[in-house]
Amino acid sequence: MANILKTDDYPKPMSFPVMVFWTGLFGGVFWGFIGYLANYLSFTEIHPNVILEPWAFGDWKTQWQGTLISLLILGIISVVAAFIYYFVLRKLKGFWFGIIYGLILYLLVFFVLNPVFPGIKPFFDLSRDTIITSICIYIVYGIFIGYSINYEYQNNIAQENEASS
Repeated sequence: MANILKTDDYPKPMSFPVMVFWTGLFGGVFWGFIGYLANYLSFTEIHPNVILEPWAFGDWKTQWQGTLISLLILGIISVVAAFIYYFVLRKLKGFWFGIIYGLILYLLVFFVLNPVFPGIKPFFDLSRDTIITSICIYIVYGIFIGYSINYEYQNNIAQENEASS
């Protein structure tokens, strides 16, 4: 009986902001890698390395080192996007808000930030395959971020209600 574990012996769950951070980082790296695969399989003209074009010099940015650094940068940017979702939309139930969030991010990148990235052609010059693939990746990314954050938020609310009862 002396070996019975107390509840203090178990690891504590992650705090909500830490979970948002890891969700954003994983989402950015994972969906950036999916974008890389889509480019490799010629579904899209856009390579993840376009994120380095305005700031980095040299041929390394188009090689494997550039791809790895690009994926990490996408992960960091995704952490910011995840916290924006957390602060603005976390209370909204359903995956529709994730879809809308993904579409808003798509419009932001392809219309507002397009001039910053010379590797991305103007929207109306992109191929149909690139547009459709990119929209799909952004939508699924938005669902991933939105649903993960909303699920954790709803779960925390349920646990708080259960603990107060």
